[in-house]
Amino acid sequence: MAKRIVIALGGNALGKNLPEQMAAVRHTARAIVDLIEEGHQVVVAHGNGPQVGMINTAMTTLSREDPSHPMAPMSVCTAMSQGYIGYDLQNALREELLDRGIHKPTATILTQVEVDPEDPAFQHPSKPIGTFMTEAEAEEMRRRGNAVMEDAGRGWRRCVASPLPKAIVEIETIRALMDAGQVVIACGGGGIPVFRTGAHHLKGAGAVIDKDFASELLAEALDADALIILTAVEKVAIDFGKPGQKWLDHLTPAQARQYEAEGQFAPGSMLPKVQAAVKFAESKPGRTALITLLEKAKDGIAGRTGTAVSL
Repeated sequence: MAKRIVIALGGNALGKNLPEQMAAVRHTARAIVDLIEEGHQVVVAHGNGPQVGMINTAMTTLSREDPSHPMAPMSVCTAMSQGYIGYDLQNALREELLDRGIHKPTATILTQVEVDPEDPAFQHPSKPIGTFMTEAEAEEMRRRGNAVMEDAGRGWRRCVASPLPKAIVEIETIRALMDAGQVVIACGGGGIPVFRTGAHHLKGAGAVIDKDFASELLAEALDADALIILTAVEKVAIDFGKPGQKWLDHLTPAQARQYEAEGQFAPGSMLPKVQAAVKFAESKPGRTALITLLEKAKDGIAGRTGTAVSL
């Protein structure tokens, strides 16, 4: 049965730099079009951790070398990342669709997402961005006034505030395009974080929203049947990397919370994915979230693999 699906692409689906991204999106497009070819209605969201870090570093370097160029706020860097990731992704999707004889317009929506300026996350930066560093490089970055964190045993990265998403500003546009049968790319990098000042003005916030939480909000707002959170493993595991490691085919929200309390899911890695999946599964009867590999998305929707999160 055809479903309305929101897909949250992880960093492994986009590469870490421009050449890697151009190659990665072709592979990513094939997996997404597999679902479209089966009749599913698909909206795509994506992360931007490496990309927004690269843009922020480049803009900061330019500002230091030429003071006539002001520092680019993190919200502007996110907007830039949405544009160039969307450019590559929509072109790869368009080409793959046409190669299969499927005529569906594809568009990227620069998406703003409201956050609460009083969110405690602004006082506790936790979202890793940019490339991995050695501990010595991280210490140097810390001396320059930036927050850094160790990222799930993979190395050190700069980190910024990650407030929770509250509302998607362009949701009516996204819904109209989806209802018209188009393939929409939205909420890139979790969306451009903004908060309201005055009656109508939106001001950019110095943060990066977690793409899994933004994708969950998007899926709820579009009344999706399924949320697919793509990551670097085929299934969620408990005791990950230990002798007793166990892969999970299904999780109820209650089980997920129990494992979370036991510290089974790494912060900044699997934890937000599981939390977003639980929130979506509980948002309405019949909704299912799936956590799996990009290459397994089609099999996951068919119930053959991945970790399904549902009531």
